[in-house]
Amino acid sequence: MSRETATGARHAVAAPEGARHPVDAGPTGTPVTGEALRRALLLNASREPLCVVSVHRAVSLVLNGKAVVLESDGRLLRSERMSLPAPNVLCLTRYVHVPYRRTVPPTRRTVLQRDAYRCAYCAAPADTVDHVHPRSRGGLHEWTNVVAACSRCNHRKADRLLSEIGWQLLVTPGAPRGTSAVLAAAVRPHPSWSAYLLHA
Repeated sequence: MSRETATGARHAVAAPEGARHPVDAGPTGTPVTGEALRRALLLNASREPLCVVSVHRAVSLVLNGKAVVLESDGRLLRSERMSLPAPNVLCLTRYVHVPYRRTVPPTRRTVLQRDAYRCAYCAAPADTVDHVHPRSRGGLHEWTNVVAACSRCNHRKADRLLSEIGWQLLVTPGAPRGTSAVLAAAVRPHPSWSAYLLHA
């Protein structure tokens, strides 16, 4: 497979005649345009996330037999000759070797995503992050020391150590694989991507 396929969003492949300008339609057939046209998550044949591509690029890959749609929200992309489910997640039909991608620094968004938006102390919905070993006491801003937290636990813990208040982590924080972290930092993930990013 060409390098163009691996990089995904750089160069669009022209779709076959009659399918170059599909119209996005909802489940009822009503056309949807503009902001409703979303991007899609592209997976390698191994189901590892590769990159985020435009809907146009996703359709081109599918029409050229280079990818298959795994997740769709039920809307259809229609042309004069055919219709195609609007892809949210698609997977390459052949494996593409990609070089190692560095892990990005932890941010509020990437930490919340890694921890599935659940507090590492009580499992309640998380809306912030906390340094397990407080930075005011020498803790580092690194993946193994940052967890998702709810406001209540974050406030109660303050700058204390877990051993001082008898708390334990419900999860073991660690750096996600580079691809997932890069994707999370670059875009706001669509809900349908979660299963593919959290386990990547």
